[in-house]
Amino acid sequence: KDRESGKIIFPEHIPLSKLQQGIKSGHYLQGTYRASRDNYLEATVWVHGDAEEKEIIIQGLKHLNRAVHEDIVAVELLPKGEWVALSSVVLQDDGQNEDDIETEEEKENILKTSVSKDMLRPTGKVVGIIKRNWRPLCGMLSKSEIKEARRHLFTPADRRIPRIRIETRQADRLEGQRIIVAIDGWPRNSRYPNGHFVKNLGSAGDKETETEVLLLEHDVPHQPFSQAVLSCLPKMPWSITEQDMKHREDLRHLCICSVDPPGCTDIDDALHCRKIENGNIEVLSLSLSLFIIIWSFIYFFLYFTNSAVVVTRIDMVPELLSSNLCSLRSDVDRLAFSCIWEMNHKAEILKTRFTKSVIKSKASLTYAEAQMRIDSATMNDDITTSLRELNKLAKIMKKRRIDNGALTLSSPEVRFHMDSETHDPIDLQTKELKETNSMVEEFMLLANISVAQKIHSEFPEFALLRKHPAPPPSNYDILVKAAKSKAIIPDFLFFFLPSFQNLEIKTDSAKALAESLDKAESLTFPYLNTLLRILTTRCMMQAVYFCSGMDNDFHHYGLASPIYTHFTSPIRRYADIIVHRLLAVAIGADDTYPELRDKHKLADMCKNLNYRHKMAQYAQRASVTFHTQLFFKSKGVVNEDAYILFVRKNAVVVLIPKYGLEGTVFFEEKGKPTPRLDYNNEVPSLTVEDTTLCVFDKVKVNIMLDASNIQHQKIRMVLVEPKVRPN
Repeated sequence: KDRESGKIIFPEHIPLSKLQQGIKSGHYLQGTYRASRDNYLEATVWVHGDAEEKEIIIQGLKHLNRAVHEDIVAVELLPKGEWVALSSVVLQDDGQNEDDIETEEEKENILKTSVSKDMLRPTGKVVGIIKRNWRPLCGMLSKSEIKEARRHLFTPADRRIPRIRIETRQADRLEGQRIIVAIDGWPRNSRYPNGHFVKNLGSAGDKETETEVLLLEHDVPHQPFSQAVLSCLPKMPWSITEQDMKHREDLRHLCICSVDPPGCTDIDDALHCRKIENGNIEVLSLSLSLFIIIWSFIYFFLYFTNSAVVVTRIDMVPELLSSNLCSLRSDVDRLAFSCIWEMNHKAEILKTRFTKSVIKSKASLTYAEAQMRIDSATMNDDITTSLRELNKLAKIMKKRRIDNGALTLSSPEVRFHMDSETHDPIDLQTKELKETNSMVEEFMLLANISVAQKIHSEFPEFALLRKHPAPPPSNYDILVKAAKSKAIIPDFLFFFLPSFQNLEIKTDSAKALAESLDKAESLTFPYLNTLLRILTTRCMMQAVYFCSGMDNDFHHYGLASPIYTHFTSPIRRYADIIVHRLLAVAIGADDTYPELRDKHKLADMCKNLNYRHKMAQYAQRASVTFHTQLFFKSKGVVNEDAYILFVRKNAVVVLIPKYGLEGTVFFEEKGKPTPRLDYNNEVPSLTVEDTTLCVFDKVKVNIMLDASNIQHQKIRMVLVEPKVRPN
């Protein structure tokens, strides 16, 4: 059966020459198309203007007009009377009848809802494609129900990508396999694009196959290092030569130590603290030296950020460097780059200097081991004394940062305990942070800020910096509304909770936000403050690398710092390598690199660094999701406490503190009567039958693995308390 009907579904794309004229005249806008993960009938287009970025909402199949996630598109704005707000509906394309356009139109009506005028956003329609971003896609074949059919639908692993129609005679063999498909085109009379089969990756659900899928889907380079790269590495055994010592300071006599997570082999920073003759304190933060730059071939090869999935680590550099020669391990000589401060006892910096050095770490400690030394009543050796002084200074520095408006946010991180033989997760818990985590963080932040100041003073036009833009006020709407909804309490409780009556989140500045978060405490709801900080994290913009000569706004909003960069992790971040090179030139310890003096090339490099960093983060999250599914696969149904984070029109998103796990509780299920739903965007709340659910409400949910769709297995959550349906 030929599923390409003659009926025209989509408007015609305007030719590129006319699009360019329209963009030049301002009639059309050019931007990046970003499909929604939660609603296949909705997308946004980010328009990159000279002054600021603009987000345009696109809703409805015809307005989406065959654009695919990350395409560069041309958009025509609709009249203001047709502007909409982003919907709060979760809609997935079930693909049951690809020719039933009337059903699609019915679904589009669900998106339309009455909202206040201030919530309406610029809305448009895609009128043409400027540049396609089609790439090979991982996913699974949805075999046609028609016997001996050659045409089948392919469902991508990424929900933002539409299904693809392919022709193949191998459907029986490919069913249940993870495969790669490429898009060929998308005719106006076809609900889905056409494509072709490329490669079979292996059985769905297999750990190796799924890891390969998530790395490919997030464009994480993971092929083994070539022999050409490996041949550039130093021959072993390696040792420091007299030539190495000529331009380096010998710090091997100092009591330096590193503090890292357990099992860490790529130790790229270390600390030391001692009192000096004038009564002040000398603090050293040491980052590994630019061992990598010697191997010029690798310079061209490295262009991404380390990525760690749950059971696999993909190194940015070969293991000989990352876990050995560039790792500041204890009891071996290592080349380092040192940032040295002279401070008084108020943690005020009196002098700062930078030097290439040779060190010999006296201990490689975990956070727990360092904390045990600090807390011990009997240990008073040089390492322990140094750690105590560092911790004392770090507390002062942290308080000063927070007083200046730095944000202390929250984002639950999980740690898996793996079976030593099967490598399956056997336990899942949120990570515990100790004082020593904060201690190390404070000195890493200080080193990054100090280096940023130095390289920018020397190279104002081509310093590689990192900024965190302030969020637009609209980003905070959900946070402010959620806080206000919790401030309304019954009168008879007022005498017990007087401070709770005035719960208000101020977002005028980072300092106002930080102060209002600090005040948002409740004796009867101790987890409230954590929930507010988690929600605040979701309001933030993404921090980005940039070239100082191409931007005027250097401010880091979250850290409340006027300038910032990344210096402390050159084993796992390419940006830090560039910063090391700039710093080496700034202090006269190295020759310049001509390409670093070209601000346009540096800006292009920053763009790539931002992309690689983002994709590495997404790959890590996808890996955590997959291993969370493996964990619950053997658990059956688990009942746990949860808190509502977000409210949608037909669902609520909950957080389970015990596992640091988020999930969506749906109230519309196939084959069951749909309950009466009343969504209130202002509170925000969702009333299901006669039960009202608000943001931050505590509930009980059943957690289980839903494996009914092997392509998109998911953690399913069902509300147990409060009961919202009659028995």
